[in-house]
Amino acid sequence: MTATGERRDLSRFALLSIVASIVVIGLKLWAWQVSGSVGLLSDAVESVVNLVAAIGAFVALRVVARPADSSHNFGHTKAEYFSAVLEGVMIIVAAGAIIYVSVERLLNPQELDAVGLGLVISVVASIVNGVVAMILLRAGRAYRSLTLEADGKHLLTDVWTTAGVIVGVGLVGLTGWAPLDALVAIGVAINILFVGFRLVWRSGSGLMDASLADHDRAEIDAALAEFGDRGVVFHDIRTREAGHQRFVQMHMLVPGEWTIQFAHDVTEEVEQKLTERLEDLSIIIHVEPLGDPRSYEPWRLG
Repeated sequence: MTATGERRDLSRFALLSIVASIVVIGLKLWAWQVSGSVGLLSDAVESVVNLVAAIGAFVALRVVARPADSSHNFGHTKAEYFSAVLEGVMIIVAAGAIIYVSVERLLNPQELDAVGLGLVISVVASIVNGVVAMILLRAGRAYRSLTLEADGKHLLTDVWTTAGVIVGVGLVGLTGWAPLDALVAIGVAINILFVGFRLVWRSGSGLMDASLADHDRAEIDAALAEFGDRGVVFHDIRTREAGHQRFVQMHMLVPGEWTIQFAHDVTEEVEQKLTERLEDLSIIIHVEPLGDPRSYEPWRLG
């Protein structure tokens, strides 16, 4: 078995998200107070969810950075999925709260005050979120961190949410039609509901040991194809991933006359080719003789 990549503590990115969330919450609550807009309040509520999610991400990334131990032989990378599930659930809860407040406001419309100042403050908050979201998304893709990617996507969704609220509240100010404020807030809630469900679904897939993506499997197949002229056959290839860590196991069937040393040397070559194509890859290869019918049996599970 071999593994590439080193343990990385990415919690500094979560700290950035925490600080940004606190700043944005303050700005959006200020915007709500000066305007009285339930649309802007819904935007602030989502930012509270951002803060809770960022704290969860920080804890998860600290856990992920721990080395493998006697209780967790393969490391702690699955902690990222729990963080993403938490974030998804918090988004769904926030959406429900927004809908509740918005329906009440829809039944009892109120005039808005100081709409212009509230919108300016919201724009500033949106810029802060947008910058931090791009940083998190880039780090998430670079380090293959589901936690950072989920947090970045959440913040980016918040940016689009704020844009929608700004448009809606601005139209209320121009038209004077107060119910539009609540309708915009409900639209925001429906949008973030979808984001929450997608996060939970993706995290659940990871917890269920889903296979690697097609493009990752293609890289594995391409690496193994280089040994086709060596009399080697690869059989029953299985993959999974846990956070940023990838796993692959396979049978490698070799000519029966090969020595153990030579088969080991070829196995080392196979592992090298695989790790050159895919980072953070743990590999298990079971060497078997080509001429034995038992070599073609699949891995026994259970």
